[in-house]
Amino acid sequence: MPNSSPLPFSMLLVSQQAKSWLEFSQQYPSVTDSLPPERLTLFKKSLALSDFILRSAIQAPELLVKLFNSEQLLSTNTPEYSVMLAQAIEKCTTEEQLQKCLRLFRLEQMVHIAVGDFLLNISLDESLKRLSLLADSLVIAANNWLSKFCESKWGVPVNSAGEAQSLLVYAMGKLGGQELNFSSDIDLIFVYPEAGETQGLRRSIDNQLFYTRLGQKLITALNQQTADGFVYRVDMRLRPFGESGPLVLSFTAMENYYQDQGRDWERYAMLKARLIGEGKYHGQLSNMLRPFVYRRYIDFSVIDSLRRMKAMIAQEVRRKQLNNNIKLGAGGIREVEFIVQVFQMIRGGRDSDLQHRNLLTVVPLLVKHGELTPQSAIVLTDSYRFLRRVENIIQALNDQQTQTLPDDELDQERLLTILADDNCTNWSTFLEHLSFHMKGVHQQFVELIGEESPNRQAVDQYWTTLWDSQWSDEESIAWIEQSPQLLDKIDGVEFAHSETIWLALRDFRREMIKRSMGSRGRQVLDKLIPTVLWHLADLKLTDQTLARVLGVLTTIATRTAYLELLFENEGALKQLIHLCRNSSWVAEHIAKFPILLDELIDPKLFHQPPLLSSYVAELRETMLRVPEDDQEAQMITLRQFKQAKQLRIAAADITGILPITKVSDHLTALAEALVEEVANLAWQQMTLRFGVPTSKLESQDKGFAVIGYGKLGGIELGYSSDLDLVFVHNADVAEMTTGEKSISAGQFYLKLAQRMMHLFNTRMANGILYELDMRLRPSGNAGLLMVHIDTFAHYQSTDAWTWEHQALVRTRIIYGHEGLAERFKEIKREVLMRKRDKALLREDVIKMRNKMREHLDKSTKSEVDIKQGLGGLVDIEFLVQYLVLAHSAEHPKLSDYSDNINLLEYLANIGLITAQQQHSLVDNYCKLRDLSHLATLQNSAAMIPATKFSAEYSEVMELVEQLLQ
Repeated sequence: MPNSSPLPFSMLLVSQQAKSWLEFSQQYPSVTDSLPPERLTLFKKSLALSDFILRSAIQAPELLVKLFNSEQLLSTNTPEYSVMLAQAIEKCTTEEQLQKCLRLFRLEQMVHIAVGDFLLNISLDESLKRLSLLADSLVIAANNWLSKFCESKWGVPVNSAGEAQSLLVYAMGKLGGQELNFSSDIDLIFVYPEAGETQGLRRSIDNQLFYTRLGQKLITALNQQTADGFVYRVDMRLRPFGESGPLVLSFTAMENYYQDQGRDWERYAMLKARLIGEGKYHGQLSNMLRPFVYRRYIDFSVIDSLRRMKAMIAQEVRRKQLNNNIKLGAGGIREVEFIVQVFQMIRGGRDSDLQHRNLLTVVPLLVKHGELTPQSAIVLTDSYRFLRRVENIIQALNDQQTQTLPDDELDQERLLTILADDNCTNWSTFLEHLSFHMKGVHQQFVELIGEESPNRQAVDQYWTTLWDSQWSDEESIAWIEQSPQLLDKIDGVEFAHSETIWLALRDFRREMIKRSMGSRGRQVLDKLIPTVLWHLADLKLTDQTLARVLGVLTTIATRTAYLELLFENEGALKQLIHLCRNSSWVAEHIAKFPILLDELIDPKLFHQPPLLSSYVAELRETMLRVPEDDQEAQMITLRQFKQAKQLRIAAADITGILPITKVSDHLTALAEALVEEVANLAWQQMTLRFGVPTSKLESQDKGFAVIGYGKLGGIELGYSSDLDLVFVHNADVAEMTTGEKSISAGQFYLKLAQRMMHLFNTRMANGILYELDMRLRPSGNAGLLMVHIDTFAHYQSTDAWTWEHQALVRTRIIYGHEGLAERFKEIKREVLMRKRDKALLREDVIKMRNKMREHLDKSTKSEVDIKQGLGGLVDIEFLVQYLVLAHSAEHPKLSDYSDNINLLEYLANIGLITAQQQHSLVDNYCKLRDLSHLATLQNSAAMIPATKFSAEYSEVMELVEQLLQ
């Protein structure tokens, strides 16, 4: 039960209580005889605290006395308004009776809510819930009654298939978010499913006319002022085309309007839109309109739009001289709403759990997604709750829609009395308390959204003039000659190669003139380019960096959302410049897949690479958001995940956070996670179609495994590496699957391999996942895509060439059941432990190495091929493979390792090479891999000037010659 102890009244309120009671009791001297003393005390205090309650008591005394005498008054449960209202209107036979019933019901329940707010310490959440549910129930009841009334006059509206239709009501604003004010207007939009006409009467009318008439009657039932007052002030101006538009629209008309003509402020309004009640059409309409509100990309265009809306509101506040306005003023309720809703609009398309209408529900989710700090969330939540409580109180004083603090002493005293628990003992302490909350909100607003973009203040007029200039070639040359350094006017900071920069800008501008961008895109680009120039100059960067940044901008120029992202998020722009400065590969990667720009928002990109163990869980969580039956979306999401994580790894690589060995560890862990997800998706898709092999019916073992070869097997993947894979299974190929379309297990696993290859290799809009190389499977390109593990064992034992056993050294199971993985390890060990003629082995290894060098080595007199050149990576790899094949018979544990660094360490531990030889080979191997990574990041050939490689070359080759003897 809520706290019903009497509030201590000041002398002013004691006087007001006496005055209010006298006014009421003189008109109705005996109406309160049935109230017990404690309820009578509450009644008297209520009359003193609210002119609305006093006016309601005089208007409907029996109704209020009944309320104050009921169990409902002190109950903490939310009233069942719909049930109570259904009972109240069931006897109504005319529209006038309906209107009277709705108004009296609203009056009684609003008094109940006000008493809870003023005297019973009902929580803000419960109060807003009651206000919203009451409005829902009144709208639904009126709509249901009037629908039947209209059907009796004009027939039942149906669609072309003869299915009955109904009027659906969108609640917007606070009612849509189920956080309605005490005395708020209700913003509504009326819709109906499909065109058609009425049936059941001799004369029919089309559905549009029927629902227009019904909508007009519904507005009248709620909005019209009668002797009993009104139910709600109804505002229909948020509907498509506003006041000039039709009162009611079909689903198709709604969808077409928002798709073709919807504006930014309407997206903002539709964030809160909620269809009142439940029905079979509700989900259909919400799904149709969701893409308009929540864009699939991260959408920074909304920041400037909402900032302009806020500026217009501030201008209106000044024009109307709205002082002490707790909603529209700086730090008011509207700023809290803007902060929360701008992040919803930016991120909601990608993070669907942000698609909530209720503000207090969304705030903790923004913390979870890293958009707000916990401290910011506390400031916004506490301030919002305080401001909304004050708003409800000042509106319930006289049932007026106001957000302005009261001027008269009586209403101030009423507010202070109700807020006694907030330590607001007098008006000055209340104002201090209010100022604390509003300053906290406004500070968050400026930090998170800003009064205007910080970039605008940072851009020097010089750069804007430079970009805006449209000079001829002759004028350009003259300008360059007169100003050899672009930045000689700006604090002594200067670019290098100014002529090249000017020409690059000129060419970029000419290219942009040809593009179809739209006015908004051109406006943003005209502000963004000077900002880019300012940052480049400030960082003293060269024309090479500018060329890379312009390359990215060229590819995204027609996608205004990405231009907005870079202009509105200065951190993202700086990170793009930093990445372009350090890596041509990253610049081209972002240009090729612009969705990666979303990743630049996250400051962890540079400072916190993912955990090695996190890729599988993160990918699984990401894929859970994709519908299971949307294979195209699954394939796109897999590629986006890979590209985003590779960018994170490259950023950590560029900044030196990850050493080369750790870079490869991460790239390999990422690939393994993707292989696992692809394997699971392929299995799910195949079993849905064919069932499972009989022996796997009650088993978690899928009966197949993926063997990683080469760089994947050796945990040494690079940014552009292919995946060398072999698929094996352990099923009886003759057994059948359990599905309606049954096939043999042999066919099933072959189709499973084909499906995996399809998921990897299919070129989507965002590229392929990985290029798969399956040539190392038994019998190469002529062999089956997936073979039985025993077939694999037999091939390795009897038919495989020496080079295939070399390849086996760098293998490991990267996906599959533990039992199958153990079987593979046994096979690998048995093959590697075979007694070999070392002279013949040496000859085979050298012959294969020379053959590869002859066909693949790109070395010249001036440059050495990092991979295939003399002393390159392959020479070290072949040396390790030779030592493993030559000595595994005596040292079986050699088969436990698949990476060169661990193999070299173990070879040193068992005395097959010296510690000095191990260190030399490992150091050179790491240096060469590092150089190879750097070459990839710069999109250059994997070559080293011969002058820089001679020492490593002679050292490596000397060791190769020593150890192959």
